[in-house]
Amino acid sequence: MERAKKVFSEKCHEIGQSARELSAVVGRNAAMKLWPKIITIALISWVVSLGVPSLAEAQTKPEGEMRFALYVTVAPAWLDPGEVVPDNLTPFWILYALHDALVKPMPGNSMANSLAESWSVSEDRLTYEFNLRKGLKFHNGDPFTAEDVAFSFKRAKGVQLQEKVKEVVIVDPHTVRFVLREPWPDFIVFYGTLATAASWITPKNYFEKVGPDGFKKHPIGLGPYKFVSQRQGLELVLEADENYWRKMPSVKRLVFQSVPEATTRLAMLRRGEVDLAYLLEGQLGESIKNDAKLKLVFSGGIGTFFIDFLDMWNPKSPWADPRVRKAASLAIDRQALSDADTLGASKPNGNIVLKRFEYALPIDPDPYDPGLAKKLLAEAGYPNGFDGGEITPVPPYFATAEAIVGYLGAIGIRTRMRTMERAAFFSALESKKLTGLCVCATASYGNASTRMSAFVPSNGGLAYGAFRDIDELYQRQLTETDPAKREAMLHHIQKLLHERTRFAPIFDYFWPSGLGPRVEEASLMKIDPFPWSAPLEDVRLKQP
Repeated sequence: MERAKKVFSEKCHEIGQSARELSAVVGRNAAMKLWPKIITIALISWVVSLGVPSLAEAQTKPEGEMRFALYVTVAPAWLDPGEVVPDNLTPFWILYALHDALVKPMPGNSMANSLAESWSVSEDRLTYEFNLRKGLKFHNGDPFTAEDVAFSFKRAKGVQLQEKVKEVVIVDPHTVRFVLREPWPDFIVFYGTLATAASWITPKNYFEKVGPDGFKKHPIGLGPYKFVSQRQGLELVLEADENYWRKMPSVKRLVFQSVPEATTRLAMLRRGEVDLAYLLEGQLGESIKNDAKLKLVFSGGIGTFFIDFLDMWNPKSPWADPRVRKAASLAIDRQALSDADTLGASKPNGNIVLKRFEYALPIDPDPYDPGLAKKLLAEAGYPNGFDGGEITPVPPYFATAEAIVGYLGAIGIRTRMRTMERAAFFSALESKKLTGLCVCATASYGNASTRMSAFVPSNGGLAYGAFRDIDELYQRQLTETDPAKREAMLHHIQKLLHERTRFAPIFDYFWPSGLGPRVEEASLMKIDPFPWSAPLEDVRLKQP
């Protein structure tokens, strides 16, 4: 702002000099008549061309505090981009505040330049080069350079990225080059969306100084908000970075509170203790529809819920029979689940790939047909049903899983729901320790290939098994550079998955939340389909 004032003064001096020269040419009286128009046009043109905010547009200092009631416990690993595993969207809740990425989803752009001013790809599609913004500093004052980019990528999770990138070349402090082993069309999708956190940056020098545990205790980033404090499992407090390159945040302080109990989140919202209470399902969301002080809002659209038949790869398990898996799918009333849990907002789907994604094959959801389900069970040799083992839902979506237990029980498949804390659930899922069924969800960004990457191929981080023919086809499409041929292969994969009931997709998840009266802009769904408030530098409170 001070720079703008100084340049503004200098420009006024230049225009004044021009006016004096004009007086010498046309005379003082004529020049005085022209002067107001000249200075107005000149100053407006100068401000627009220079890109410096006018005095009317000048941003004030961040003010106020906005409090969020989260439905999960904030894990310390979420504070470190290098700990984020593919297909886990939840950490980006925090990453969008504390950290920044070379390329990331932003409003109106699924792969917007951020810390990278620009990027390019070579004609042979083997080299991707990123030009970094200059003059940026981490929250502790360390300069941001290509060294940090290379360091962050080396720590990033994601088997495909690490296997297919041959080397990361630091061209100069503000240029970094990724060299692939072979053409791979999905590199920028994995790197520049939320399919992974590989392009989100951690400061090399600071991290090496404090180590991974020290970094989780006091993370340093490049994002719009700086770390202040945390009470592990209870509260995370952040403060605005007034020098954030994109824009100065409007809200001074953000407080994220972990409140696993939904009724408590609603009570806190009603009492004014929080400004945004996430995930108020069913009657809780319904109860605030007519509350004049509160506002019911919906967000989501990226996550698809589905049943994963974890024991289907055991030939001795009933779940190995595709007729049994199809029976389970036909037993579920998807629209009733949506109506009960999300006030009808979630859309039933027959595919774990979102219809809006590139290379997606639209598939209608299986109908609710318990009669046909029982018939299929009888054909498979289970006329009286069977013990289907445990059914473990991704926390905290226990109500949905309870309903599914009931639907399966109605056709004779007896299951027992197992509830787990969120971090323990993901640890068990990733280490392949769960059995029976999983009411799982995928929120992977990108296209059909990246969406399926964690669950479909044999090397997927969350795949308990794979069909050999589908596995081979999936690997082939990864390097296919002809879009039409690649689409045909990916469509065929999705068709086979549906025919074999590899999964039982349920719905694309949208959920209700509540806003308090102090919120002017919550930034929900500004990055469509990112489900939580973002960009956080855009949230605003109402002026008193």
